Amino acid sequence: MSAPDGPDASIPSGEGDALATFRPRRGRAVAFGVAWASLAVFGGLAVLMPAETLGQWSIVDRLMFFALGVVIAVVAWRYASISAVPTREGLVVRNLVLTRTLSWPEVVGVQFGGGEPWVSLDLDDGDTLAVMAIQKADGDVAGREASRLAALVQAFGESRHGDGSGGAGPGGGES
Repeated sequence: MSAPDGPDASIPSGEGDALATFRPRRGRAVAFGVAWASLAVFGGLAVLMPAETLGQWSIVDRLMFFALGVVIAVVAWRYASISAVPTREGLVVRNLVLTRTLSWPEVVGVQFGGGEPWVSLDLDDGDTLAVMAIQKADGDVAGREASRLAALVQAFGESRHGDGSGGAGPGGGES
């Protein structure tokens, strides 16, 4: 029995699983907890502040205090929304501040080692891109997710270049 050729050769038969969205687990849970706690604590304190007597807290002070809690919750929500969405065409990486869309041939390597807390992609223009969606804090799950991403890079990146240029080269695997 021969292995199939083409971009799906190293992708497991359950393609839905291979193209599943990458998301952090522990960091996401903590971020959601911080967001809700921030709203509850700052909202509760804004309500319980002493009334405006003898130069105490005014309604503006209360609203600003609650607004601080909302800002913290929004930043935590953004952290919780970190993801990397693979498709047949490429990878959409949503980090804390920026979102970047890459085609598979642009990614030449996947690095997950050393002191970095998350996966880094080596790009064909010599740049690197952090994929905060795969974090070392997730333990063994992170290693499996990094391997899945490396398999996607190899399957979809190399296959588009019949002349051997681009794609995931010898250093393009997980390290």
